[in-house]
Amino acid sequence: MAETKILDLSFDFALQMIELYKILVEKREFVISKQLLRSGTSIGANIEEAGAGQSRKDFISKMSIASKEARETRYWLRLLDRSKLVDIDYSKYLLSIDHIVNILTKIVKTASQG
Repeated sequence: MAETKILDLSFDFALQMIELYKILVEKREFVISKQLLRSGTSIGANIEEAGAGQSRKDFISKMSIASKEARETRYWLRLLDRSKLVDIDYSKYLLSIDHIVNILTKIVKTASQG
């Protein structure tokens, strides 16, 4: 159940990152926007791969990578927000990524205990 929810959330978030990337590029921010696009879309790809894990260890590994990508994405969003390189409201993205990080942390923790 949690894996389905996080897969949907991460997919929707990836779409948001694509839209944000377009806005950032339009406003001539090319470096951090590319990092954000890569990490923000990688979260869901790793969750998708985890669903086809060959073992519990493989599942945990892929979910852990997704968690790391989510944390990296949060870093880039915070950097954009605080630097004001492109002065837009990042709060909805930051709330979304915090939610995703929390869910992934719980999934990895639970899977590791079992």
